[in-house]
Amino acid sequence: MTATQPLEHVSFEKPDEVREGTNWRMELVNLAGGAQVGRISLQPGWKWSNDVKPVAGTDLCMAPHQQYMVSGHIHVAMADGTELDAGPGEITSLPPGHDAWVVGDEPCVAIDWQGASVWAARAE
Repeated sequence: MTATQPLEHVSFEKPDEVREGTNWRMELVNLAGGAQVGRISLQPGWKWSNDVKPVAGTDLCMAPHQQYMVSGHIHVAMADGTELDAGPGEITSLPPGHDAWVVGDEPCVAIDWQGASVWAARAE
């Protein structure tokens, strides 16, 4: 049997790329085949429409996300009015077109395996 996926070992302690702002930081690691995984750390008071919108240049977050929540709590509001809260141990799948903010006074950390590559990327 021929392996099509190489054995890899990466760490967020040595990310391939770091993006950060006043209340947030994302470490991005690259895997074979173009896969990217991000660790997004959001501080209390962080809100996408305040902290990332100026970087992204869009009214709402247009990155799709599939995330595992490591710590903290986040509230997500979709353009259609649908809302959800997520916390530690939960997985969310968020389509493009949302705002989000940290709830409470604990930092929020999420591991994102879809959308991290385009999240908080500089607007063209």
